[in-house]
Amino acid sequence: MADDITRTPEWRALEAHSRELRALHMRDLFAEDHERFERFSIRFGEMLLDYSKNRVVPQTMALLRALARAAGVEQWTQRMFAGEIINTTEQRAVLHTALRDRDATAVRVQGVDVMPAVRDTLAGMRRFTDAVRGGAWLGASGRPVTSVVNIGIGGSDLGPAMVTDALVAEAASSLDVRFVSNVDGAHLATTLADLDPATTLFVIVSKTFTTQETLANAHSARTWLVQRLGQGTDVSRHFVAVTSETDRARAFGVDAANVFEFWDWVGGRYSLWSAVGLSVALAVGMDAFEALLDGGHAMDRHFLEADFECNMPVTLALLGVWYSNFLGADAHAVIPYDQRLRRLPAFLQQLDMESNGKRVDRDGRAVSCGTGPVVFGEPGTNAQHAFFQLLHQGTRLVPADLIGIAHTDFPLGDQHVMLVANFLAQGVALMRGKTIEEVTAELTRAGLGAEEVARLAPHRCYPGNHPTNAIVLRRLDPRNLGALIALYEHKVFVQGVIWGINSFDQWGVELGKQIAGTLLPAVAGEPTAVLSDGAVRGLLGQFRAWWSDQS
Repeated sequence: MADDITRTPEWRALEAHSRELRALHMRDLFAEDHERFERFSIRFGEMLLDYSKNRVVPQTMALLRALARAAGVEQWTQRMFAGEIINTTEQRAVLHTALRDRDATAVRVQGVDVMPAVRDTLAGMRRFTDAVRGGAWLGASGRPVTSVVNIGIGGSDLGPAMVTDALVAEAASSLDVRFVSNVDGAHLATTLADLDPATTLFVIVSKTFTTQETLANAHSARTWLVQRLGQGTDVSRHFVAVTSETDRARAFGVDAANVFEFWDWVGGRYSLWSAVGLSVALAVGMDAFEALLDGGHAMDRHFLEADFECNMPVTLALLGVWYSNFLGADAHAVIPYDQRLRRLPAFLQQLDMESNGKRVDRDGRAVSCGTGPVVFGEPGTNAQHAFFQLLHQGTRLVPADLIGIAHTDFPLGDQHVMLVANFLAQGVALMRGKTIEEVTAELTRAGLGAEEVARLAPHRCYPGNHPTNAIVLRRLDPRNLGALIALYEHKVFVQGVIWGINSFDQWGVELGKQIAGTLLPAVAGEPTAVLSDGAVRGLLGQFRAWWSDQS
């Protein structure tokens, strides 16, 4: 049975330390320490983490690292990489790291080396993607593929869609790759509206091949294809599957040779590294996909081997614990200053909130501290014109990650310079703020009278002292993107270990699915169906009234 981390001397030391630091302002910390940037930054490969704009001093980080050691982060990390069953509620190993393992060493799950199967799947992906991208794969009408539609949901959509967007500079101009996830027919219909079925390939991604939303979209896609190409169309030329259930995929109409496997030791939100990334590989090619794996593997080695003092994932994790558990933050913002990373916040929402949104520990006891924060974000500079008002002048403490890219693949005038200036400016503004004295002097210089200055000054003050991490990549290429994703994966893992929770199950998503299944007959109009409560009866009654009203 795991110890309660909140009862340890390390936790109590941090509680006492947090009371001492609450009155400190980062303005003063920078004024007192001219080497603060060097002291609180980490470089790895073509990535820089600057965490100097955090409400920490060296003692803070030392106490946090002691907490990580007390929680057994090093031991749990070794267990995960060794293929031990650490997802105890589902009795599974957690080995997404094996998918990107570029070494020749064996990785065993219950005594079986999984690496030969991983390498075979990668080889199969290369053969298939080369055939499609090279024009050798022909549809039922004898024409090559020009469009790919990935049908999945959750980790079968968010990760591949995010990576495909991010690597648009690597993408083949001759292949249009799109993603459909929502069971709302509008998503599929609008995605297919301008596509030619004769040159469209569907990639169905579902581990069990029973995911309700995915199968509904897949059946509608097949109907769309057959209606336009005619009965008797060889749909196997237009559908491939990524699943662990080959028989179900074959029953749907996918040739067994075109079913790509992934395994139960791959969690959905960690699966983009597997054949779930097939649509990514189709978009950017297998060389780029394998470079993505290389970057993830490099971060794995850094996470495993670097001391806590210079370990990027551990440092990010500990800062998150500091704010969540000792300074009262309930949310965390992710702001990528690159439009290609526009879907990264949504991807990280699933990664973080599905992993660590737990209220019981690994032994089933109620947790005694806060766990995962609410994660949200949008690309900069859009976010600055949306929710940054709350970050700057609101009443809540919201730490933020600001992600910048040094080299752009899309140089238009001085726009990248403007983007970088905004990236730098927001970190400064959130940290420094603007005092009442500074505002008063500024308004006075502008010629306002004393009464008007007194009236306006409180509205134009910024408290500052809002923490940010600056993460800078040399360029947004496959290898660096792989390292960035793995950085966040390991951050989430470390936090889960400290909180004593199982970060790798997701039972919280099941209840709504179960209830939807019981309500489906009633919504479909079956007379014997039972509704769960009066509110549902009232709501469904309104739906039916409007359905029957054709005006």
